[in-house]
Amino acid sequence: MHETYFLLVFVIVLSVIFDFINGFHDTANAIATSVSTKVLSPRTAVIMAAILNMVGALSGTAVAHTVGAGIVEAISVTQVTIISALLSAIIWDLITWYFGLPTSSSHALISSIVGAAIATSGTEVVIRTGVYKVFLGLILSPAIALVIGYLFMILLMRIFGHTSPAMVNTIFSRLQIGSAAYMAFSHGSNDAQKTMGIITMALVSYYKLPDFHVPFWVIILCAVAMAMGTALGGWRIIKTLGVRLVHLRPIHGFAAEASAATLIEIASRIGLPLSTTHVISSTIMGVGASKRLSAVRWGIGGNIIMAWILTIPSCGLLAWGLCKVTMILL
Repeated sequence: MHETYFLLVFVIVLSVIFDFINGFHDTANAIATSVSTKVLSPRTAVIMAAILNMVGALSGTAVAHTVGAGIVEAISVTQVTIISALLSAIIWDLITWYFGLPTSSSHALISSIVGAAIATSGTEVVIRTGVYKVFLGLILSPAIALVIGYLFMILLMRIFGHTSPAMVNTIFSRLQIGSAAYMAFSHGSNDAQKTMGIITMALVSYYKLPDFHVPFWVIILCAVAMAMGTALGGWRIIKTLGVRLVHLRPIHGFAAEASAATLIEIASRIGLPLSTTHVISSTIMGVGASKRLSAVRWGIGGNIIMAWILTIPSCGLLAWGLCKVTMILL
């Protein structure tokens, strides 16, 4: 019993670390465009993102239910399963952070959960309809985001086509502060809930609970952990998204952030975990393509896409291997 309880505590600690790294890794999602367009200083942008990430994390639990109870049978997994999944996702996040690639923490976590669960209890424990739904959303959302970003930017260009560039910059320098805040809020509302789902899954497994309910203390813990990670910032990825991918002005930053945040918010309210990194990267490319295709540095975009493709099988296999090794050692 004591050993199992220790593992539960270890799961909670690892979950907080993952949430912290997620906030650290994904800071760029909320503030890269605002920093690159010089609407906000890096320090101001990071503080704003940290606060609104935390507020967003407190806004609901629909995504937590999907991650914790809609992918694998929570009652059938063990603490070793969850530990292996978290370690796999943390390792992948740190590797991609080191190389400055804005890969998906969502892809990493969900594929790790599936891989570790299969290692523990076989394929029967996987809820196939839930997995298909989640991965369909994760795969389709970048394409949808790119189109939305492109169309929204075209609309703004038509509305402000006869306005002087100086006036457009003045207007959208102010509006982009709001869109950056909106993006930070939406990031917290989707990403922090994934860790809430993991911790609650561990509680359900340990206490053999019949119902999946996210405790209030779990919500607060995950919100604070993500905010602290965001406060430190992921400057390597900020450079990739905000500078190297496409040259942005305030109107482009506003279009990308507003488009991405709206899509993420809709997904959060219906309980669909998205990759905020995928979504904002795609809206940035869509906005850039509205000027001309050559405005986007597609080579960098291609490297990002390759990292996305590698994440799912890599994390699934890594979590499977970690789980098998841990079960042997314990």
